[in-house]
Amino acid sequence: MAIVSNTVDYLDGDDLLEGFFAFDDAIAGIRPVVLIHHAWAGRDEFVANKAKSLAELGYLAFAADMYGKGILGSSPEQNGQLMQPFMQDRAKLQKRLHAALATVKLMPWADNGRIAAMGFCFGGLCALDLARTGVDIRGVVSFHGLLVAADNIPQPQIKAKVLVLHGHDDPMGPPEQVLALQTELTQAGADWQLHSYGGTMHAFTNPLANDPDFGTVYQGQADKRSWQAMQNFFEEIFA
Repeated sequence: MAIVSNTVDYLDGDDLLEGFFAFDDAIAGIRPVVLIHHAWAGRDEFVANKAKSLAELGYLAFAADMYGKGILGSSPEQNGQLMQPFMQDRAKLQKRLHAALATVKLMPWADNGRIAAMGFCFGGLCALDLARTGVDIRGVVSFHGLLVAADNIPQPQIKAKVLVLHGHDDPMGPPEQVLALQTELTQAGADWQLHSYGGTMHAFTNPLANDPDFGTVYQGQADKRSWQAMQNFFEEIFA
């Protein structure tokens, strides 16, 4: 096994973006694709490492870039400023998601009939929004994602299977938002499931998260359980 990884530039209109891809060159031919969407700080080492872990599982992993080449936040204030335009303009966000999807489909190792998307925090919302656009991919996974519905798609028709991995004590996704998402997914005709982890706050997969006052705390057990749930989900949808 030899994991190959690198960056690739791509465009959304005139905006230059930089994705990060990884794959195992010991595997011959095309393989299933997993798009990874980053948290509010930008395309950082966290998602790059997730891409490498997915490559070890036999997938072509592509960490998309929502903000632009080289753009990373370094504080909660900066992160919020970077994320907010996409939260306020979901059509803009969805257009950028489709730019990444179109890019990864051009890669020589990509099995375009077996594509999934996943994301963390803001990236979880990105994965859910990609599904909300009705795109024909196998599935999406949200890790402690933001759950707010897309105001520009009031009645989505969702083709992708949906897995939501959520901390019960996440202040950024309170119980009323969880219930609203379940109702939305049901009305959208989605094949969905939601795993809620007790005693777990936001950002539970990030070992650096340690701010209970803000609501972001790493939870090792939930991290392991959610990663296993994701693997089981991918095995199902890619079969």
